Amino acid sequence: MTEGSPRSAGAPMQRHESRAMGSPLRLTLASSGGDDAWNAVRDEFESAEVAMSRFRASSELTRLNASAGSGRLLIVSGRLRAALAAAERARRLTAGRFDPRVLDDLNRLGYRGATLPTTHAGGVRRTLPGTAAIRRLGRWQVGLDRPIDLGGIGKGLTLRWAAARLERLGLGDFLLEAGGDIVARGAPPDTDAWTVAIEDPLDRGSALAAVAVPRTGGAVATSSVRVHRWQVDGRSVHHLLDPATGEPGATGLLAVTVAGSDPAWAEVWSKTLFLVGAVDIASEARARGLAVWWVEADGTLAMTPDARLRTAWVAAEDPPEAEAAAVADARRGGLVATG
Repeated sequence: MTEGSPRSAGAPMQRHESRAMGSPLRLTLASSGGDDAWNAVRDEFESAEVAMSRFRASSELTRLNASAGSGRLLIVSGRLRAALAAAERARRLTAGRFDPRVLDDLNRLGYRGATLPTTHAGGVRRTLPGTAAIRRLGRWQVGLDRPIDLGGIGKGLTLRWAAARLERLGLGDFLLEAGGDIVARGAPPDTDAWTVAIEDPLDRGSALAAVAVPRTGGAVATSSVRVHRWQVDGRSVHHLLDPATGEPGATGLLAVTVAGSDPAWAEVWSKTLFLVGAVDIASEARARGLAVWWVEADGTLAMTPDARLRTAWVAAEDPPEAEAAAVADARRGGLVATG
């Protein structure tokens, strides 16, 4: 526990809740400093939306997207530049399975953001595999060939930045959640760790397993087809698009959860492994040494050996009373992971 953040055994936890980035935003504190901490979190998320929101007409990202394909270079903030650099690095490390150039197709499928003055033809792959997502990324100036979406990785980065700010305030025991992705430090009173429940995508409110976050800190991110799903042209679609096709990934998976040290990279790998699909996810995740849980189309939960070490409870293996205790612990932190 960080010095300067006192807590007492059995003391009630402080909870704050609002919305940001189109999702619930929740902070649970096991120590003092609630108002200052919550103000800091909300400030980080507001600053992130000003820089990275594709839904705000006035955001930096919308302005940059509006210039895509024009050959112009724009001056951007350090926050947006950091997000663009992270997205490009993620594209390289995932061999293009993660690629932010899906905005045209999201709009085409009806998941629209701010209106752009330039119309792009959606649904057709317009870039060669392996090409950079950012045409130019200088110290301050940036150019794009195609509009981009920073939704998932932007949320993960904002969780990272908000957690760092809470630590600078001297807080060492907290759980911060944005739309099912979490970052945590320390533990609640009288427990060994924050516990995050993995929700059953076929039965909302039921849990398939529970993940214990180490006291030293960590992150959990989930990519799921349950929350962002809608109908278009008589078919059901979701927001997890395959960059190679511009279409929702049909991978034999319903949800993928990744636990690690950083929320941005947990988010990247949860989406990437969803697109890897049911056949290859186990070998890919093991090869990368990741703690991953995934739900197949029939509702079956599977996990990697690293995930097994972090698992506090599994519905298919433990008695009902263990489920009740695990879910109660997770809800003490205000969270059931959904993605």
